[in-house]
Parts: sequence; C-alpha cells; structure tokens
Amino acid sequence: MTMMVKDPGTRIDFEFDWGAAYPGGQVVVASDWSVAPMEEGGVTVIGGAHDLMEVTVTLAGGIAGRVYRVTNRVTMSDGQIDERSMTLRVQER
Repeated sequence: MTMMVKDPGTRIDFEFDWGAAYPGGQVVVASDWSVAPMEEGGVTVIGGAHDLMEVTVTLAGGIAGRVYRVTNRVTMSDGQIDERSMTLRVQER
C-alpha cells in the first residue's frame, strides 16, 4: 500500500495506473472511490475520472495528524472487479 502526504488546506489529484495489472486488453469501464474513516472535517472525494487504464481522484480537506485509507474500486471491460488502496497522512506543510 502506497503512503502519500497532503496538507489539510489543499485540493489535490492522485492517480492509479491499472495498465500494468491488466496487460491483456481489458480497460477500466467504471471507477469508484472511498475514504476511511469518514469523519467531520476529514478527507473527502470531490471528483474523479478515468480513461482506459488510469483513474484519478481529487481529494480535499483532512485533519492534520490523521491517517486515512483511500480506496479505488474498478470494474474492467471483461467484468473483473478489483481494488487498490493508498494510505494518506494529513500534515501541515
């Protein structure tokens, strides 16, 4: 699991590249994002996008000193469903 750092006052994009995991021609047809824990003032998903192999999420907020898990769940063109997570530490920069 990847560890990323973000300032609580920033709005920033993060990306996962699914191409290496699915070299056989499958493409991303759906992508959903979640953040845990969900809490008042915590990190929120404010946007997301995907193309054939890459997915992007825009995250905002977060409480300094807290750690969150951001998970991307994708559906591939052949019906497979997979997910990846990253750890996101929020700290003042």
